[in-house]
Amino acid sequence: MEKNRITCFLRYREEAVVRQMVERLNMSPWVDAIYLLVPEGIDEPVIPACSILRTDAGWSTATMRLIARMAQTPFTLLYIGEEAACLGAFALERFVALASDTGAGWLYADYWAMENGRPQPHPLIDYQEGSLRDDFDFGPLLFLRTEALVAAAEGMREETYRYAGLYDLRLRISQCWTITRVCEYLYTTVERDTRTSGEKQFDYVNPKNREAQIEMEAACTAHLKRIGAYLPPVTREVALSEGGQFPVEASVIIPVRDRVRTIEDAVRSALSQVASFDFNVLVVDNHSTDGTTERLAALARTDKRLIHLVPERDDLGIGGCWNWAIHHPACGRFAIQLDSDDLYSDERTLAKIVQTFYAEHCAMVVGSYRMTDFQLATLPPGVIDHREWTPENGHNNALRVNGLGAPRAFYTPLLRHFNLPNTSYGEDYAIGLRLSREYKIGRIYEVLYLCRRWEGNSDAALDIVRLNANNFYKDKLRTWETRARILLNQKAK
Repeated sequence: MEKNRITCFLRYREEAVVRQMVERLNMSPWVDAIYLLVPEGIDEPVIPACSILRTDAGWSTATMRLIARMAQTPFTLLYIGEEAACLGAFALERFVALASDTGAGWLYADYWAMENGRPQPHPLIDYQEGSLRDDFDFGPLLFLRTEALVAAAEGMREETYRYAGLYDLRLRISQCWTITRVCEYLYTTVERDTRTSGEKQFDYVNPKNREAQIEMEAACTAHLKRIGAYLPPVTREVALSEGGQFPVEASVIIPVRDRVRTIEDAVRSALSQVASFDFNVLVVDNHSTDGTTERLAALARTDKRLIHLVPERDDLGIGGCWNWAIHHPACGRFAIQLDSDDLYSDERTLAKIVQTFYAEHCAMVVGSYRMTDFQLATLPPGVIDHREWTPENGHNNALRVNGLGAPRAFYTPLLRHFNLPNTSYGEDYAIGLRLSREYKIGRIYEVLYLCRRWEGNSDAALDIVRLNANNFYKDKLRTWETRARILLNQKAK
């Protein structure tokens, strides 16, 4: 059988790590050549049995073109990790066999991650049409069909990305080739990023990454245009005065289950709002068992604006609780979100949101928030304002990012028409994508909301199984929405 079928490319970081990786790869008869991608300005390392390629510091378009030019074998291995990997027995043979059998253009595999000296399973998730996040987790080892790599790189003639070259390459490969997960543990590496899921959650909106995010948006937008999912700027306004009669102008919606420690703070934050219009607070108590129900009942006796709802059903997620509230006859013209952990930043939040609805005639308004601890001290990355949203392209870029911001507010008649999915994760993102397909979305970039992070948050420290399930579901939402937009464009022709 023909061997020497793989060209390997490793980004140079620490010499000891790279030297170890080179030694391991050279033990395989399947490896034809190994190249080190060494940034300019770093002394050229002397490591036997490999060649040096000078590159920039990131995964740029220029680096992708260089890799495509130097890859002379049927398959290309690109290692993007910071620690050396130990390949499993016959791992490279397995990659080659599956790539040959399936015709996939890009393969990646589950792996073992060493944490505190012990191997822990790190399963990944399957790639799908809606896996448009630039931070999709492939693991550190990418196995590419060189034919797909070269074709994608040739299509990047006009691009000059500094950060988004690898992301652009992946999107281009996905258009013509399958991206396949090998659900087998094919290698072991060391896990450096040991932060909890709650700490990693907001990396993509960290202001420090803004320059890179602008490039990622451009690459994603170009991809949407190529596959027919791009939508021009949405200009459809909502006739707010035609929605019928409502008991109040606005309702704060708070779904809750077992939050006795925080629910009273949230309710008082909502009731303390100062506005020129009538509003109420609809708390959907999803059968709490920790004293939350009794606390809410006591609060409701002191203020008639608080409406304590206990659903008859016991199969509701957060989205189902929202649907229960918005279809309640007490719900106002605008439904405004407040999580049971969180607070509004001041007493004018409702007024600012409603004012924005009337000023922009939009279906949804999204504000900005500040990350805090339980005592309201600011936590990194601080203010999350989602400035990646623009009136011209926000609805397209929403397919790339993992959230739209907070607080979220909706025009109730439209929400009653579409409803939220009955889930406890991604339900707000799903309705935001649907509305943005067709209607204007208003944005407020000043801080309206305090997002309190504490050990009781539902996403504070998710295990890999739960995190994967959440990410897979949001990718599925993006898949459905991408297909809906492609069909919309086809019908418009």
